Amino acid sequence: MNLPTLILPGMTRPKQRRPRKLNGAQFAARFEAEKERQQRRYCDAFTHWLTCTNKRCLRERACRGDANECLKRALGAVPNQTQWQARQDILNRTPRNIGAPELAVRQRMPRDFYVETTERVVADYLAYR
Repeated sequence: MNLPTLILPGMTRPKQRRPRKLNGAQFAARFEAEKERQQRRYCDAFTHWLTCTNKRCLRERACRGDANECLKRALGAVPNQTQWQARQDILNRTPRNIGAPELAVRQRMPRDFYVETTERVVADYLAYR
């Protein structure tokens, strides 16, 4: 027998959970960690490991050295359209429920890692939250 569900005074409905806001230090730490992973993704997408002097990169067929320096060297040789397409491919594989710091990194073009500072990105996040 199904009884109708009644909500009596004093009974409350469960509140929807709001996403917690990160403070500046938490955002910066997660941003930097994702930045390292994103730079490595770009290096792998551009197959820069084929010309890398690090033997571990050649052996594992992926960037395993300093991703920051590797990407910086690769930017001059990779056309802008290829960089944009790699960014779009990464964004298409990004889950919809990803956190703010991770999304902020994944929306960046490869050259943005050398133009913008982490402090600027954190300040923008804190200003608009």
